[in-house]
Amino acid sequence: MTPTTTCDPRRDCQRIARYLATIAFPWDTTRALELALFRTFASPRIGGLLHATGEFEARTQKRYDDTDLIVSEIIENGFDSPRGGRAISRMNALHGRFRIANEDFLYVLSTFIFEPIRWNERFGWRRMSETEKLGWFWFWRQVGERMLIHDLPDSYAEFEQYTRAYEAANFRCTTASQSVALATRELFAGWFPALLRPLVRRSIHALLDPTLLAAFALQPAPRWLGWTAKVALRTRARVLRWLPQRQRPKLRTQVPRADYPEGYCIESLGPPPFDRQGPEHASVTPQPTSRSAA
Repeated sequence: MTPTTTCDPRRDCQRIARYLATIAFPWDTTRALELALFRTFASPRIGGLLHATGEFEARTQKRYDDTDLIVSEIIENGFDSPRGGRAISRMNALHGRFRIANEDFLYVLSTFIFEPIRWNERFGWRRMSETEKLGWFWFWRQVGERMLIHDLPDSYAEFEQYTRAYEAANFRCTTASQSVALATRELFAGWFPALLRPLVRRSIHALLDPTLLAAFALQPAPRWLGWTAKVALRTRARVLRWLPQRQRPKLRTQVPRADYPEGYCIESLGPPPFDRQGPEHASVTPQPTSRSAA
């Protein structure tokens, strides 16, 4: 029995989300949300906008940290808490600088719902219960309401159907999307010693599905590496089943950050305001590319 066994998915969604992300599956949730970033880049409008700002290529670690901190404030404190409310307000202010289509907002939100669930089905030390899946869904749907996103699907199945339709209609390779994806891949590889970075890059490819690889013109990982990565993650899951379960939450907001050695203010997260000629006023129309990246 877990602390979520008697929860109501909709009413208790904040409690469920915090438990899943900080106690039951903290490492897995972080990895899954990193993969969710790659999914958003594959949309030409989203990848094009991120590329136009120059932030993801120029300050990749800071952009990652700022996104991680805003999302973690909402999960750890709840969207109805003072800090969670401030994080959502900051996120809305940052998004308000740009012309972003409602359908793109919907898709990004959907990746936060479904990528952790898909990761859990593949590599979780236990499977999420239906209550937990629905609680995770309702948590992010209610965040979407507070982001003033329109036409939010009313059910898990409907939102999942929307996600698949969006990807089928929008995913394609562009120079902008590829540039942002490669910068993010290099960020993750840079967390490891130089000798291991080529292997890390290929391991990331092993976790991206064929649709994403095509959208970024990336070469698939060698079969042996794909097999090894999946076996390693599933072995980790089996080992965790036998270890004592975590009792204290692991909080991403408490992780030391080089850009914030003395802590951070929620209202200062994200890039500084652009000038009047900045990318929020630009028309982003990325062009397809056939260039293959290693």
